[in-house]
Amino acid sequence: MEYRKLGRSGFSVPALSFGTATFGGAHEMMKTWGTTDVSQTTRLVDICLDAGLNMFDSANVYSDGVAEEILGAAIRGRRRQVIVSTKVGMRTGPGANDAGASRHALLQAVEGSLRRLGTDYIDLLQLHEFDAITPMEETLGTLNDLVWAGKVRYIGASNYSGWHLMKSLATSERHGWARYVAHQAFYSLANRDYELELLPLGLDQEVAAIVWSPLAWGRLTGKFRRGQASTQSSRLDAKVNRDYGPQVEDEHLYTIIDAIDEVAVETGKTVTQIALNWLLQRPTIASVIIGARDEEQLKQNLGAVGWKLTAEQMTKLDAASASKRQLPYPYWHQRAFAGRNPTPV
Repeated sequence: MEYRKLGRSGFSVPALSFGTATFGGAHEMMKTWGTTDVSQTTRLVDICLDAGLNMFDSANVYSDGVAEEILGAAIRGRRRQVIVSTKVGMRTGPGANDAGASRHALLQAVEGSLRRLGTDYIDLLQLHEFDAITPMEETLGTLNDLVWAGKVRYIGASNYSGWHLMKSLATSERHGWARYVAHQAFYSLANRDYELELLPLGLDQEVAAIVWSPLAWGRLTGKFRRGQASTQSSRLDAKVNRDYGPQVEDEHLYTIIDAIDEVAVETGKTVTQIALNWLLQRPTIASVIIGARDEEQLKQNLGAVGWKLTAEQMTKLDAASASKRQLPYPYWHQRAFAGRNPTPV
């Protein structure tokens, strides 16, 4: 397993990490993602560690905290062998202070996650969404206190826009506080919006990307092909997920899959492995979160590392996945002056 530095830090993380959203299945939406129990999780953790994958990503809202509990049980007795990342900030209850990034909410959320995970520290704590209601100094000051208290080792954000992230970094720098070293973001061959603002920002400010849903909610698993009846992934079967999740036009998806199929013939790799490997070669990527309901899925996903697509194959996939719609302003204007404002895409 390849290890990469986590942004502007001395901390190394595996190129692949394991997501726990499939653990528990405590309510209807999460059941469509998975219902993995403690014994199954323990076996999956065993396989991950054997492959050198030792980073596990969770959130306090996954199955109402059950996912953290299951992960905590699965790593009990081997905490020092693993990297634990989790996310807080989304609503966890009906109360006025049961969401957000206020000092009250953050301290309460972190204590809850520590208890469920059965640990006294979190390696990487990420804010699950931006909170525009709470003053940024309150949020970042509290995160800094948690770092100095030893309850959190590193901090990151998730689902931020470019200005959210840049203002946060500037605020931390102004006060000499711990800064975000990672941004957990949605990015895949089927959805490349990350490249417009967040990728250049990550390069400039040394903020690493941890990618969630690298297979675009199951669309890049080989289940969807031009001219074939699709075998929907269970995640996309649920209406709440179709309405909430990322939208991808069918023709755009089929064009990408056609190109992946060509590369699959050349490499002998699966659609999933090629989609993950493409991401691992993109700028700013520190780790790509993979998920699995069973051992076979996990082993297939682990096959995305240990080899590289050629430059020609990368170019073929880049061309197929490039959006045909006009870029939003100001990006279409900036592309006309790339000599003075180069972009990596």
